[in-house]
Amino acid sequence: MFFFFKRRKTGQDKELLKFLKNILGVKPGNILLYKTALIHKSKTHKDSRGNKINNERLEYLGDTVLSTIVGDYLFKKYPYQGEGFLTEMRSKIVSRSSLNALSKKIGLSQLIEYTHGRGGGYLSMSGDAFEALTGAMYLDKGYDFTYKIVINRILTAYMNVSDMETKEWNYKSKIIDWGQKTRHRISYQVADIKEENKRKQYKIQIYIDSFPQETAVDFSIKAAEQSASEKTYKRLVSSGIINGDN
Repeated sequence: MFFFFKRRKTGQDKELLKFLKNILGVKPGNILLYKTALIHKSKTHKDSRGNKINNERLEYLGDTVLSTIVGDYLFKKYPYQGEGFLTEMRSKIVSRSSLNALSKKIGLSQLIEYTHGRGGGYLSMSGDAFEALTGAMYLDKGYDFTYKIVINRILTAYMNVSDMETKEWNYKSKIIDWGQKTRHRISYQVADIKEENKRKQYKIQIYIDSFPQETAVDFSIKAAEQSASEKTYKRLVSSGIINGDN
């Protein structure tokens, strides 16, 4: 049970309410959910019962809800496309890079509470907050409302879904294909594992033959492999080692 005490709204509260009114189109029911959605783990604090308060649980829920919403939307948008196409399109839309960019476009990133001046774990902060916001909406307003907001007021307004059909995404596949064609051995290794608030973060190192390339950190090995592959692939293209048309 939550107990609320009346107090004057701070400037930050007013900014959040204004943002939510613009995005949701209505006044939020439980503002505490949305405030929690914007608390990065670096700003974790404890409630009166000693429970840790940050946006990781809402991020977990929002990830599931968002994946379902996008899958539902794509199924209806592309009635004749197969499973492979739909799966890849969903992966592009809900990828960390896409959600990071989306969060910045709608102004969500600037509302996140986090400890400044710390490094690598913040690479996915904006996208994580968007997933947490989705989780908060779902708990506050239900699935149907959340679906309409995510699709009609956010995704289709700030993301060109049709353009994503041709967007490069699976850089791991591309760099492995290049390695096979040029007889270079591509491999991935887990360089480090950190655990915070019972969630593991994986640091992945990519190798070409025995030479280390780029690294990336994410909450899943697959996502970190994709990010490391993208950074390595783009660097090799810019240096002329890989033909960008490949």
